[in-house]
Amino acid sequence: MTDRAKAKPRARRGAAVTIVGIDTGGTFTDLAAIVDGELRVHKLPSTPDDPAAAVIAGLATLLGGARAATVSYSSTVATNALLEKKGARVALFTDAGFEDLIEIGRQNRTQLYALAPSRPAPLVARAMRFGVGGRTLFDGKIIAPLTPAQLARIRAQARHSGAEAFAVCLLHAYANPASETAIAGALAPIGRPLSVSSRILAEYREYERLSTTVINAYVAPRMVAHLERLERGIGAAHLRVMQSNGSAIGMRTAREEPVRTILSGPAAGVVGAGALARTMGVERFITFDMGGTSTDVALYDGAAHIRTLSYPSGYAVRTPVIDIHTVGAGGGSIAAVDAGGSLTVGPESAGANPGPACYGRGVRPTVTDADLAAGRLVAENFLGGRMPLYPARAASAMAALGRAMHRNAAAAARGVIRVVNANMERAIRVITVERGFDPRDFALMAFGGAGPMHACELALDLGIKRVVLPRNPGLLCAWGALGAPLGREYSLTVREAQPELARLAARARPLIARARAELIAQGAPAAAIRNQLSADLRYRGQAYEIEVKLGPRFIGDFHAAHRRTFGYAAPDAPVEVVNLRLRAIASGPRVGVARIARAAARLASAGRIRASVGGAMRAVPIYAREALGAGARLAGPAIIVELSATAYVAPEFTLRSDDFGNLHLEAR
Repeated sequence: MTDRAKAKPRARRGAAVTIVGIDTGGTFTDLAAIVDGELRVHKLPSTPDDPAAAVIAGLATLLGGARAATVSYSSTVATNALLEKKGARVALFTDAGFEDLIEIGRQNRTQLYALAPSRPAPLVARAMRFGVGGRTLFDGKIIAPLTPAQLARIRAQARHSGAEAFAVCLLHAYANPASETAIAGALAPIGRPLSVSSRILAEYREYERLSTTVINAYVAPRMVAHLERLERGIGAAHLRVMQSNGSAIGMRTAREEPVRTILSGPAAGVVGAGALARTMGVERFITFDMGGTSTDVALYDGAAHIRTLSYPSGYAVRTPVIDIHTVGAGGGSIAAVDAGGSLTVGPESAGANPGPACYGRGVRPTVTDADLAAGRLVAENFLGGRMPLYPARAASAMAALGRAMHRNAAAAARGVIRVVNANMERAIRVITVERGFDPRDFALMAFGGAGPMHACELALDLGIKRVVLPRNPGLLCAWGALGAPLGREYSLTVREAQPELARLAARARPLIARARAELIAQGAPAAAIRNQLSADLRYRGQAYEIEVKLGPRFIGDFHAAHRRTFGYAAPDAPVEVVNLRLRAIASGPRVGVARIARAAARLASAGRIRASVGGAMRAVPIYAREALGAGARLAGPAIIVELSATAYVAPEFTLRSDDFGNLHLEAR
């Protein structure tokens, strides 16, 4: 399950380069490494009970005992703790009278026309929410300081609460964190993970700050234990963790602020896709990352779109994230017939254990079983032939599903593929049509272990004419982590009513100094650090803001952005700066992409397989991806097999391989 190819890491002449990127998914763990100028890749089943076990085993196989200098790691540990509601027991300390803010929220209706809307249960039980005395005003003035007796009572409550982690969030702590700092000092000797809102999110809007802080506390113990296990097991000189915004952070920050890693894995995929865009000549594309458990889609329009507020599993998180939409549609998604007789696929997944029926342990039908039964997967070539598949088990699972549908097994398999494609089509429409973009104006970049198998039919459903399959598509998230930059993002509420650039720049200097110190401590060269300042602006009296880059014309840029977003601007109205934002980046290893040899004059297929094409079974040629040299061309239908993924080229498409081994599929 390993593969090697020459790469071009840009490093000092003569320096030994051993850098690794790792992505832990719900079904498979992927690794990509540069070892002395050679690209090595590896893929193995994940170990959900102990995600670090697969990482440690994969590194041992990939590096052969060598020690990695730098490991960049994208993980689903924090994500799964939140999605599966398997986080810590949290004690929350907030202002007396505001204990129920976490449950009241914003009163927004995410389902506008639902007669019985539902909201996720609060992550902190009512008995674990403790009101404290003291009060800080919006301008930072403390009108009721905390007394030693109050701090002693807080410490006693915490000790006897049975909590595994503590969250502290007081009103207006963004303006003056003194009271939160005092509580943190009282709780620190207890020795449990501690999340303090003024350290995690120094912004106003108390609900979003509270929710973000609580989620950080909720996932912290599980993430800390995982990272400590990983750190002991791999022994890398520098271990970095991917953030949701596409940059990496050091281990200390990852342990203290795991909320920043909620979309760690999907973000690495977008970073990898963006890095490859330059070699492909494609600047506008939709990333389509279909793995074993879920599908993640994002829009890349010259750059990834970043937003500062997201709602994973329905909970508000106010940290910068790449605008990624996730649905429970992956190779392991379970197919079933509901009470009304309709075929459903996902969001429940078979995961890595027991996995799809064709893996040899599970019995319930999944998308992977449907793909295998439909001839879209070649059992002998799965994971380069190293992992056996059991077609008879897939056929049995599809037959059972067919009986529930009153159809045969072949019809059941086609139905599963159509339904999961429809689920993914809706996801892409969320990040395109619902954002004002036409998906037909973009290419579809398909990756993940299952993405290339479903890309053609999904593109046809959306009217997309071009599909791109990057080299090593099932390992793109690991490859993206490999070259990800180090980064830190900070925000600060300033509430400037008459904003001037010089004054805003002066307010940002402490943030810049803090970012510089932290990045250097994580191993970044001082000369490599780049700072980008932006601000959240609004017209006086408005409730919400628009983020614009800070520059000489930032007020004019705000008016233009307001017109573009809302259809009007008011150049004569007073403008208010609410928050300052800093993004500090230190470029990661710049890994070049190797060119491949030219294609042979005549392409030879590696065999044929009976596959479902247009609703009928027919013989389809199989090609090994490594045999498709630069300039290779062929017409669909075809199956392309390789280590990390299998691609299905529909008859409506022709395929061309570029100089770097990326496959370009064009609709005829």
